[in-house]
Amino acid sequence: MKKRIALMLMCLTAITALPRQTILAQEESAQDAYEQQDGQTAETGETEETEDPSWHQEPKTQISRGNAQRETANQEGQVHSYLTGKLTSQEIAYTRPMAIMINNIINAMPQAGLSKAEVVYEAPVEGAITRLLAIFEDYSELEKIGPVRSCRDYFIDFAMEFDALYTHYGQAVYAFDLLNSDMVDNISGLQYQEAAGEINGYAGEDIFYRTDDRPAPHNAYTSYEGLMRAVERKEYDMALDDDYSGHFKFASDGETVSYSEGTASYIRPSLYSNEPYFQYDGESGQYLRFQYGDAQIDELTWNQLAYDNVIIQYCQIRPYDDNGYLDVNTNSGGEAILFTRGTYTTATWKKDSDWGPARYYDASGNEITINQGKTWVCIVQDTLKGDLVIE
Repeated sequence: MKKRIALMLMCLTAITALPRQTILAQEESAQDAYEQQDGQTAETGETEETEDPSWHQEPKTQISRGNAQRETANQEGQVHSYLTGKLTSQEIAYTRPMAIMINNIINAMPQAGLSKAEVVYEAPVEGAITRLLAIFEDYSELEKIGPVRSCRDYFIDFAMEFDALYTHYGQAVYAFDLLNSDMVDNISGLQYQEAAGEINGYAGEDIFYRTDDRPAPHNAYTSYEGLMRAVERKEYDMALDDDYSGHFKFASDGETVSYSEGTASYIRPSLYSNEPYFQYDGESGQYLRFQYGDAQIDELTWNQLAYDNVIIQYCQIRPYDDNGYLDVNTNSGGEAILFTRGTYTTATWKKDSDWGPARYYDASGNEITINQGKTWVCIVQDTLKGDLVIE
């Protein structure tokens, strides 16, 4: 099945017909314009004033950890993972996940360790490029994760939906206050931000390292050992918030979910400069990830990234200022499309509280079940639904 809007598609076809070198040059130019702003010489513009309460988030305080009543482990000491729905060790499942900002422009390819992330969020930043938030449950064997890149405030919101620790190398000025609040446990690659001050999440120069195989800022990496050093030095509590009860509704053991609204062997969620799309592989039952006209692979395994579920989540997005930084509404709800096993269904997403997880509902108000496994979430501006192609 194919969904297109004819007039818009004519314009979009003209855009995608640009020479590949031109697209990559435009992307690199856009990124270069912001490299010096990410936590080093950041602009100090003011947030656009608004009276719309849907864009406002109340601070979360008095977080209690480690005393919640949770699932009883089976005889093998396993419980169901909050990130994949699969049985995993109790120790891993009840430890806070690690959410890491990953560079996603052409000079950062291929990324390292990304295939180990159970959940990945892709969202736009400046200049029609995207950045990734990789959320890890079990990353104890990883000696190289990255390239790690700078923070935007809405990625913190997504991390907090999983009660994750948040790792970044630099930050836009609009994220500074949130990073330094009592709500966010973050691990920062930079100690100071010009015109703002010290970043609370800085834990030392040995948490991250740079390689010599690509130019900065596309060569900053971290590792499990480095992250654990940061956790120890910052004295972060690794127990899940007592109020945390999971993000997705997963299928039961042995159950396979499919949707009746239509089939989806090909998904183009947007027209970002990395040209992202997913192709369904019937043999594995997963969606394979492509961008820049080729398979997206993990440097450590040389395997293509693959996901059991893909979610397109439409959000209201507006500019913070004339510098191009984006303000993404992460809590007021909106439309969504869920894909699994070569099928899809339309949905709405809602949140019960500002800092709680987004949940996905059908037209009757029932929460939608996704299959156990890994999930990729595409954040797309709600006015750009015409970019979508499903075949």
